[in-house]
Amino acid sequence: MGSIYKRGKTYWVKYYRNGRPCFESTHSGKRSVATRLLKIREGRVAEGRLPEFRILKTRIDDLVDLYLKDYENNGRKSLVRARQFSELIKERFGGMQAAHITTEQITDYRTERREEGVKDSTINRELAALRRMFRLGQKQSPPMVGPIPNIEFVRENNVRKGFFELEEFYALTGALPDHLKVTATIAYFTGMRLGEILDLRWDHIDWDSGTIRLDPGTTKNDEGRLLPMMSDVRETLEQWRLNTMKDWPKCPWICHYHGERFSRIYRAWRTACKRVGLEGRLFHDLRRSAVRNLVRAGVPQAVAKKISGHKTDSVFNRYNIVSQGDLLEATKQISKYIHKKRNQIKNGYNLVTISHPEIQSASQVIEK
Repeated sequence: MGSIYKRGKTYWVKYYRNGRPCFESTHSGKRSVATRLLKIREGRVAEGRLPEFRILKTRIDDLVDLYLKDYENNGRKSLVRARQFSELIKERFGGMQAAHITTEQITDYRTERREEGVKDSTINRELAALRRMFRLGQKQSPPMVGPIPNIEFVRENNVRKGFFELEEFYALTGALPDHLKVTATIAYFTGMRLGEILDLRWDHIDWDSGTIRLDPGTTKNDEGRLLPMMSDVRETLEQWRLNTMKDWPKCPWICHYHGERFSRIYRAWRTACKRVGLEGRLFHDLRRSAVRNLVRAGVPQAVAKKISGHKTDSVFNRYNIVSQGDLLEATKQISKYIHKKRNQIKNGYNLVTISHPEIQSASQVIEK
């Protein structure tokens, strides 16, 4: 027979499993909560469905440690971001038993983050980290957690639609410092991601074949790519290499500032964008522009995806942005096509015409 007792202001329950006493805190000062928990535990003992004692002892801090260890062991590139998510989760749920975290508490967490002005997309990433923690705990032997609480994700509506027309790109590069001109030129004409560009070394360039090699494991999807160098990219890289070999001959990095590899570009980027009236544009808009240009140049989508590194059609198509100019150009093309077809039709056969009102009235009189 179980019992209820109090430690300080918190009620605890005591029940027996296989003849051994089990003690569990209700984390509540209400006796009704303790009564309900005791009935649940005794019922599950009778049915043989009571979670293992390890599950009842697991705290969210244990799952956070498991989550970060998984990132470190697998060498994931977003470890810094994972640590940020972990701090937020520990700040809200730290010290709590994982078995006691409910969907209602998770919903409250979303509400609080929204009130702090955090975007839904960011909150979704944080909750995805929490779900990952629970799943890792479930995979342990023996399991560290039981059933995972339902975690709802809201639909995101923050798909970026920015891109650069060619004249805008040239205006921007004119305002960028030399070391960022190289970075921006590679992004605009190849569609490479910023992280991929910053990892480039001179030995990744094959001058004879005119290609840039991305090794497996250095890209977002860990797959290697071979990218052709357009004339703008080649000319920019050749000039930059001459400057590098002259002043910093031992520097292996393509993207460097005075021979030192750099990792932050945003202050200089924002300054240049503001100077040429393109405030609010993102560096990633260069990648969208590259995909857009590939499609408009008639490059087959399968080939374009290989160049850009997209694995799915859905994400690739999101980058293929349509502008007002594209719509006007499509209208011109349709008009030319229709005009050409009309000229091919002889004697006006099958042409769609609208009769003059007087002629139409006369025909109606004749029919009567």
